[in-house]
Amino acid sequence: MAVAAQAGSAAGRPFEVRPLHPVLGAEIVGITLEDAVGEAMFERIYEVFLEHKLILFRDVDLPPATQVAFARRFGEVQVHVMNQYHGYPDHPEIYRLTNLDADGNPNGRHPDKGTLYWHTDGSWRPTTGHATMMYSEIVPDEGGETHFADMYAAYEALSPEWKARIEGLKAIHNLDFSRTRRHGHEPMTEKQKAEVPPVAHPIVRTHPETGRKCLFLGDHAESIEGMDYDEGRALIEELNALATPDALVYRHRWSPRQCAVWDNRCLLHRATEYDPAVARRVMRRCTVLGDRPY
Repeated sequence: MAVAAQAGSAAGRPFEVRPLHPVLGAEIVGITLEDAVGEAMFERIYEVFLEHKLILFRDVDLPPATQVAFARRFGEVQVHVMNQYHGYPDHPEIYRLTNLDADGNPNGRHPDKGTLYWHTDGSWRPTTGHATMMYSEIVPDEGGETHFADMYAAYEALSPEWKARIEGLKAIHNLDFSRTRRHGHEPMTEKQKAEVPPVAHPIVRTHPETGRKCLFLGDHAESIEGMDYDEGRALIEELNALATPDALVYRHRWSPRQCAVWDNRCLLHRATEYDPAVARRVMRRCTVLGDRPY
């Protein structure tokens, strides 16, 4: 579906905003990332981020140091507990996803199969992910996309009966559960598990800045607090499926040198498969920490 561009001048902005999808996502055109990091410009960038839930910059150079600096404009940047993904000694905030060996050739192994399922970054922490910033270095010709689903719209689309059923319920989010379930051949260490014990968050979350209600689940949600385990699992799986109909999903096809930033508080996302034995994919991710859901 075609989406009309919103002229920057019409909104009083010194850049152009081009919506990517009817329900979420916008490309920002006409400024550099160096401009975006500046105090005055960032305020305008952040307005677009809240409005569209995802912002995209195309054809940009983003060295690791600049990526971390840009991410810090959004807040405190997480140093991920899964330290095997720390690709840059000077920038442990960067989580590097690659299937390349030391010689730059495909190694045949997907770096993190958990990314292939709908989730929100950092939901397994007491203070969950605020924003995620992803930069594409190398992308495959086929596959390796990222899909995004709008959790505002997902909640609003629920029937009154569903809303009443889940009001006040909390889900237990557990990184060890999702990691073992999806990437069990490389499980978490005991030290990593101890650093991030399971945590309960409301299924219906109020966004702390917009005040809108949204669903807050995804693949890290293991069970429902106070509910039989199997019953809770069934409820989570059903809600995750209800939350991601085609009409609410933006499918992003990466090109090299793109930078996307999305709001983890109101979006789910997932990657798509690619052939790690043939294709090459290198992505750099920073996750900005937010607050405790309420």
